[in-house]
Amino acid sequence: MPITRRILACVTAGALWTGGLGLAAVTTGVATAPPAAALDNGLAITPPMGFNDWNSFGCNVNEQLIKDTADYFVSSGLKAAGYQYVNIDDCWLTHSRDAEGRLVPDPVKFPDGIKGTADYVHSKGLKIGIYEDAGTATCAGYPGSLGHETTDAQSFADWGVDYLKYDNCNNNSDGTREDFVRRYTAMGDALKATGRPIVYSLCEWGQQQPWEWAGDVGNLWRTTGDISDNWASLKSITAANLPLAAAAGPGHWNDPDMLEVGNGGMTDTEYRTHFSLWSMMDAPLLIGTDLRKATPETMSILLNKEVIALDQDSLGKQATVLSSAGGASVIVKQLANGDRAIALYNESDAPQHISTTAAAAGLSRSALGYRVRDLWQHTDYQSAGTIAATVPPHGTTLLRVSRPGHLLQDPALVDAGVDGTTVHIQPGHSADVTTYATNLGTAPALDVKVRLTAPDGWTVKPKGRTGTVALPGGKTLATTWHVTVPAGTDTATYALTGTAGYRGLVGGGTVSVPLTGQIAVAVPPPAGTSYLSDLPWESASNGWGPVERDSSNGETAAGDGGPITLQGTVYAKGLGVHAPSTVAYYTAGGCTSLTATVGVDDEKKNSKGSVEFEVLADGKTVADSGVLTNAGGSKLLTADVTGAQEVQLVVTDGGDGNDSDHADWAGASITCS
Repeated sequence: MPITRRILACVTAGALWTGGLGLAAVTTGVATAPPAAALDNGLAITPPMGFNDWNSFGCNVNEQLIKDTADYFVSSGLKAAGYQYVNIDDCWLTHSRDAEGRLVPDPVKFPDGIKGTADYVHSKGLKIGIYEDAGTATCAGYPGSLGHETTDAQSFADWGVDYLKYDNCNNNSDGTREDFVRRYTAMGDALKATGRPIVYSLCEWGQQQPWEWAGDVGNLWRTTGDISDNWASLKSITAANLPLAAAAGPGHWNDPDMLEVGNGGMTDTEYRTHFSLWSMMDAPLLIGTDLRKATPETMSILLNKEVIALDQDSLGKQATVLSSAGGASVIVKQLANGDRAIALYNESDAPQHISTTAAAAGLSRSALGYRVRDLWQHTDYQSAGTIAATVPPHGTTLLRVSRPGHLLQDPALVDAGVDGTTVHIQPGHSADVTTYATNLGTAPALDVKVRLTAPDGWTVKPKGRTGTVALPGGKTLATTWHVTVPAGTDTATYALTGTAGYRGLVGGGTVSVPLTGQIAVAVPPPAGTSYLSDLPWESASNGWGPVERDSSNGETAAGDGGPITLQGTVYAKGLGVHAPSTVAYYTAGGCTSLTATVGVDDEKKNSKGSVEFEVLADGKTVADSGVLTNAGGSKLLTADVTGAQEVQLVVTDGGDGNDSDHADWAGASITCS
C-alpha cells in the first residue's frame, strides 16, 4: 500500500459512519458489544497514555524526535500528568532484514539503535513503544512480521521495548476472522514467550470486530480505521466506538485511534470535545502532535488532570449513551467512587440545549441536591437534580456529578443560552433573539446579569431587563434583544456570545457562565429557477475534503475533483460531496421545488461506494433516494419545499461505512417565487 494512501485506506476500511451519532441501534444507555475475555498479563490496567509520532510526522521519525519528546514529557508536566509511553510508528527500520533474519533499525534515523533510544527514554522514567505489521510488509513498505513473530518479538524484548502497535497492511489474508485471530495471536504468543512485559496493541482497523475476540489476545484493539484531523472523522469514529462499551475494562480497551489535538485541522472547541470523548470512552490517550511546537491552548487540553482522571478511573467502565437525538447526546460514565461523569455532546452545526438529570445518570436521590463540577471551567456548582447546558456547535460540556450537593458552599448551577433555533437575518435587516438564564439549583442566584455580544459592527440592544437581584431555584430570566446586521455583511453563520454572571449565597466572587447562540446572515434565492451551485449556501459539511461547486468531490484539497459524471453523462452544474454531508440553504419561505439527479460519481466506478440522498425542508424529510450505488445507476430526485425557511441537502453512507462515497447532486436547481 503506498504510504500516501495509508490514512485513506485505514479510514475506509474501518470507519462505520451512520449519520448523526449513528446510535439508532443502541438501546438507551446500553452498549451493544458483547463482553470480551481479558488478557491477564497485568498490563494496561488503565488505558495507556503517551505519544505516537505518526499523526504529525508520518515517516519523518528519528531518534532525536523521540528523545526530544521524552525530554518534553518531563519538563512540561506531561509525565506527572500520567503520560508515559513514547511510541515509534512506521518507517523506523531498513528495507531488509539482516543475515540472521532480524529487523534492522535505520542507522541514519536511529544511530544509537532502538536499544540506545530505549535506554534514553527509560532514563527519564518513561517507556518506549514500537510499530510492526501482521503482514509481509508494513503500511509504508518495510519488512513486516508475518512469519517472523518469534524473532521480532525477541528483538523488541532485547531492545527494551514496552509497547507494540501491530498493524494490518499487506497481510495476505483470506478475509476470515480465523485468519485475523491466527495472525494476531501468533505475535501475542511470541511477546509472551519473551518474558518481557510488553503492552500489545492490535491495529486491524475493526475489520473483524476485534472487540468480540481480541480481549484475550492483546491489551487494546483499534475499533475503526485511522483518524484524520477533521471534524467528520472525529464524529464518525465516536459514533463507531461508543456502542462498544461492554467490551472494555482494565487490561483490555477499545482503541478509537490516537489524538489529533494540536495538529491544526480542528478548532480548540473540537479538540476539547475530542479529549473529552476519548477520556469518557476509556481510550488510550496517545498524543499525536509535535509537542515542541504545541500552543498553550493545546497543552491546557492535554494537561487537564480532571479530564484525564475520567480516562484513568480505576473502575475502568467505558461511558455509554443515555440519550441521543438530533445531534445532541447525553453520555454517562460511572466512576469508582460512585460519581458520574456526564458529557453533553453536540455534534451538530448549531448550538443545542442538552438536558438530563442526576437520577437518570444513576445517582440516588439527595435532599441537598448534587455537586456539579465543570471539568473545563474547573468550577463547582449545586443542582437540585437537573443537569443542562446550551452547548456550542461541535462542543462538549463535561461535568462530574456527585452527591450530596453543597447548598451554601457552591453557587447554583445556571443554564444560559439563546432560545430557539438559528435566526436568519438578511444583510441590513434586524431580528429579535431571546436569551435565558435558568437557575437549576436549590438556593437563589444573586445579582444576576446577562450580557450578549455580536460581531463587530453589529448592534445589540436589550428590549427588557438584563438582570435581577435574585433568581430563585427553578426560575428563568428571559431577555429579548434586538440585533441589527450591517448592510454588506457576508452570508455566513455568526456566533452570538455572552455571559450570565451571578453570585452564590455565601462568600466567593461572581460566577460567570458562557452563553452561546448563532445567527445566520443569509440571502434567499432570486425569483425563478437557479442552480444551487450558483447560490451561497448557509453552511456546508463534508466527509472528505470540501463540498465542490460544479465538480466532483475529488480528494481532500479544494478544486481537485473532475467533471460531475453519472453513468457516463457529464453535468456542467451541481454539487460534488462525500458522505456524510449536509449543505444548507436559506429559502425564506419563498421557494417551491428542488430537483437534482443524484448518484455515486463515476470517479468511483466499480467501487463499493453506496449513499443515500435526502432533502429536508425545515428539518422534515421531503425527498429520499433510497440507497444508491454507482453500478445501480442514478436517480432523479424532486422535492416539494413550499414554505420552508431552510432546505438541507443531506447525504448519508448507505449503512456500510463511507468508503468511496463520492456523491453528486447533478444539475441541482431550486425554483422560487
